[in-house]
Amino acid sequence: MIGTELVWNKIKRSGKAIVITTLTQSLGTFLIVSLVFGIVFYVSDIPVYLAFIFGGIALATAPAPALSIVREFKTAGPVTKTLIPMAALDDIVGCVVFFTTIAIVAGNLSAGDLPAYMIALVVLLPLLIGVVTGLAAGVVLKKERSKPVTLALLMVMILAASAVGFIFNSWVLPRPVLNFMLIGMAFSATFSNMVSETRLEQIMEGFNPVFGIAMIVVILNLGAPLDYNLILGAGLFTAIYILARAAGKYFGAYFGASITKSPETVKKYLGLTLLPHSGVSLVFTGIAVSVLSAPAPECAKIVQGTIAAAAVINEIIAVITAKKGFEWVGEMNGSAGRSEEGIQHAIITISRQH
Repeated sequence: MIGTELVWNKIKRSGKAIVITTLTQSLGTFLIVSLVFGIVFYVSDIPVYLAFIFGGIALATAPAPALSIVREFKTAGPVTKTLIPMAALDDIVGCVVFFTTIAIVAGNLSAGDLPAYMIALVVLLPLLIGVVTGLAAGVVLKKERSKPVTLALLMVMILAASAVGFIFNSWVLPRPVLNFMLIGMAFSATFSNMVSETRLEQIMEGFNPVFGIAMIVVILNLGAPLDYNLILGAGLFTAIYILARAAGKYFGAYFGASITKSPETVKKYLGLTLLPHSGVSLVFTGIAVSVLSAPAPECAKIVQGTIAAAAVINEIIAVITAKKGFEWVGEMNGSAGRSEEGIQHAIITISRQH
């Protein structure tokens, strides 16, 4: 689903200022959280590589809470206008950074000492598999067909991409270290850039029921093994994580808005609307825990407990803060003059994709 957002024409329409601000607030969050936890873990005698995993997870922003506020209170103005396209772009940057980080960590932890070229291959090979199979899918899916036929063709191509990944993982590579979500993202991004926007909407509309079922399975899989004692015992790491992530989002957005000469209101208040943090972050957490559980079970518990607790606490604080941000900037109830229809259309489109 994230790959279908990586359409060049959509990114171009977002505008240079929004793309730059997305990069500064995302990468700023990664750097600040990684630096803070690098110091904390070094002092605590915990493996420092864990800090980069925390930084990679912290990038993700949950668009649903902020966009729900936009819809509920009919907000309109420069902050709203910046936030809506940024919600999709933010997850793209988050995926690229997180999967690169986790692939490097996995390569180093996989019973060790994979050569440097193999670590690079762990990142690049899934992308190559996804692009090649995505090109084939683009050729097959470009022509308009009925919804059942389109869905069947898409499912066959997804299974083909997965099969190629399994072949490399089981029989070609010395250890099973490929990241299949990277394959999926490259696959969908490739065919999404080959078909028209109308055709892409048709493809994804037909796929939505399958996607819904898949997401239920993913969420159940993540939630079933969660130990509530880990949440209760997370404590200091959770507080540090929430504060470091908030600082990264706020000051990263402020810096990006400053260098792109965005309106003063965007500089001061955009960061507040980017604080909600669940959804994608929990998927990232599940992936990190699965990578760490065998070679470093204690580290897996730290990640699981800290992020789970942070997601619960932050979701309460961040939604209130985001709402206050819209109030302070004066964009509640359409006061800055953007049409309600335009906002609703953007919300529906982005919500469907997330």
